[in-house]
Amino acid sequence: MEAITQLNTVSKTVEVFRAEMNRLARELPEYEVVMGLYGTEKSLGPQLMAEIGDARRFAHKGSLTAFAGVDPGVNQSGTYEAKSTRSSKRGSPEPRKTLFLLMTVLLQKAPPDDPVFQFLDKKRAEGKPLFFFCMA
Repeated sequence: MEAITQLNTVSKTVEVFRAEMNRLARELPEYEVVMGLYGTEKSLGPQLMAEIGDARRFAHKGSLTAFAGVDPGVNQSGTYEAKSTRSSKRGSPEPRKTLFLLMTVLLQKAPPDDPVFQFLDKKRAEGKPLFFFCMA
């Protein structure tokens, strides 16, 4: 019985933190854009914004993808250049994990009108080796 009481207390605390995260995230200029992404909802959107921090600190989109470690790694030597490489994973693991969760939701729900899902589905049809398709 005590375990159930503790679980209920933790659950209520999590909801308080989630509400506070959303309240603070609403003040950020990127809130509407991030929350417009499929699957962000009340937890993953504010979490992603917190992990990225101030997006203005990135000079271009390549800087942000490198920070998250989702940029393609380099595999070339002389005249050889690989057609497909794994992501570099050189950046912070936290936003990468959150992005992984977002992509998992997107692939599981498979919304046909979402442009990101359409792109992923096109790449899957081309036979591209995307490691997270096994979760779809």
